[in-house]
Amino acid sequence: MSSTWETFFSATVILASAGPIKQRLTEAYAYHLAKVTESDLPKEVRDDYVELERSLSAVRPMRGETAVQATVRKMSDIEAGQHAARIVTLFGTITRIQSQQRVPMLRAVASGED
Repeated sequence: MSSTWETFFSATVILASAGPIKQRLTEAYAYHLAKVTESDLPKEVRDDYVELERSLSAVRPMRGETAVQATVRKMSDIEAGQHAARIVTLFGTITRIQSQQRVPMLRAVASGED
């Protein structure tokens, strides 16, 4: 899952950079998220990611563009911002899940026991 975390981190960095939101959303998806498969993701975020992918590729592309480019082109800036926020939320959830997996479980022992 570490590579998935890195992929979402990189996408989030693009979303947080300067430039028009539609351009940042398209680049975040094209450069990083397009290579994510459902099986790469923790089960807790799979449905949300699949829905995000559907939402970002709903428009039939014109010659020379991808479905994501066509879909984002048709969006308002507000809609693009909402999709960007979904990506950041997915990143946060993946981070939380990954950090929970790394926390060692402690057990109580009586004095003198190891």
